Amino acid sequence: MNRQAWTARPDEILRAAAGFRLDDVDAGATPGFHGDKVDGKKQLAARSRVLGDLQERLYAGTRTGDATDAVLLVLQAMDTAGKGGIVRHVVGGVDPQGVELAAFKAPTPEELSHDFLWRIEKRLPQPGFIGVFDRSHYEDVLIARVHGLADDVEIERRYDAIRAFEHRIAESGIRIVKVMLHISRDEQKERLMERLDRPDKHWKYSPGDVDERLRWDDYMAAYQTALERTSSADAPWHVVPANHKWYARLAVQELLISALEDIDPQWPEADFDVAAEKKRLAAS
Repeated sequence: MNRQAWTARPDEILRAAAGFRLDDVDAGATPGFHGDKVDGKKQLAARSRVLGDLQERLYAGTRTGDATDAVLLVLQAMDTAGKGGIVRHVVGGVDPQGVELAAFKAPTPEELSHDFLWRIEKRLPQPGFIGVFDRSHYEDVLIARVHGLADDVEIERRYDAIRAFEHRIAESGIRIVKVMLHISRDEQKERLMERLDRPDKHWKYSPGDVDERLRWDDYMAAYQTALERTSSADAPWHVVPANHKWYARLAVQELLISALEDIDPQWPEADFDVAAEKKRLAAS
């Protein structure tokens, strides 16, 4: 990590540890980063090369070696918080052939006929890949709770099922990076208004966005409970202040780098005689 830019590790200071309160998070803050937007953009570009190198090692190790590791980035947030920007500016900086993106929408009739984790299991990243969930299984304890789509007993069952599920996949070699992008209510209002002011962004707007805003407090309560019930040693939550898009992207980038550095992927050794191949190539 560039210590001139960060005063503390994002994977430590942004973690939702015991006693965490979402109400205490300043969505407009930039914790741990010493610099402004210009510095942040420079850091993002510089660290993109580091992330790309680690991702390529991860991918190479499973293509020609026997490595089994993968990374799963789970992105949860209120509308306009910047999930798409994370995908484009952070994950988009690595080799796309080693990335698997899943954007979970409302479940289909077939998906509803199964347990809520059925469709999630099918989209887990294979070894060597970075998987990205744009929304995830957490919709089933957030929207389901706020809109009363499941009763309290079922919601409680789902918290336990999620913890067991994430423990199992972590044991299988998938490093889980769970991120809540946290914006303020006022910031969301500004971003929604921008979508209405700009014809090129009308496609991003839905009248239902305002309906969901009216449930803001209910969503914050649902997030608080989900963070408390499902942040674990296997899959801790990280709450990233997201009023400043540049900071949110930078923080998520560092969380991914930390996860990959912990895996420490290595270039696989050649399964052929390099010297002999050099001779053959030179003579060809």
